[in-house]
Amino acid sequence: MSHTLGIRQAQKLKTRQALLDAALELLEDKSLSSLGLREVTRAVGVAPTAFYRHFDGVAALGVALVEETLGSLHGMIGAVLADTGDSEERLDRSVALIARHVAGQPAHFRFIARERHGGVGPVREAIAAQLRAFTEEVAAAVATEPESAGWDRQDLLMLGGLYVDHMVLTASALLDAAGPEDEREAVRTARRRLRLVALGRAHWLDS
Repeated sequence: MSHTLGIRQAQKLKTRQALLDAALELLEDKSLSSLGLREVTRAVGVAPTAFYRHFDGVAALGVALVEETLGSLHGMIGAVLADTGDSEERLDRSVALIARHVAGQPAHFRFIARERHGGVGPVREAIAAQLRAFTEEVAAAVATEPESAGWDRQDLLMLGGLYVDHMVLTASALLDAAGPEDEREAVRTARRRLRLVALGRAHWLDS
């Protein structure tokens, strides 16, 4: 009996992932607000009623795509920034981390870039919640560094927000790159911007 249940669960997970993958492919050419669930189920080859065994609606599917895209990044950026070693190297590693994830999941990040200010409220809220969580994680990571001595929580959150906004800006620039040279320029610009933030951070309490 347990073997049968295990097979059914595996099939259910497989169908759910197929729906997510099909939706992501369809979203290359349209926004989530214009995506119909029948399009998604037709692409997967299941009945429309099967959709509701996995998601309450298209908005719920969009929220799942947000979690799939950004969930894997939790902890990584803060860990890179809080890592020991030269600050320049840490900044370079954080940029490389974003570049690697965008290169590996361009459709996912294109979806995030489009839907961050899109017309589906629950998805906008899910993206905003993920970015707030990133900000908290980065703020907690940089709070442990000697450079943060004397900083209050609000300033740490502001710094974390700058790093997270930079992450989003860098991802968008990489998505817009027309070729390898544009990608290299996006990475160079990202590194220079992070160094500018680092310089400002070093003198934030001077006054």
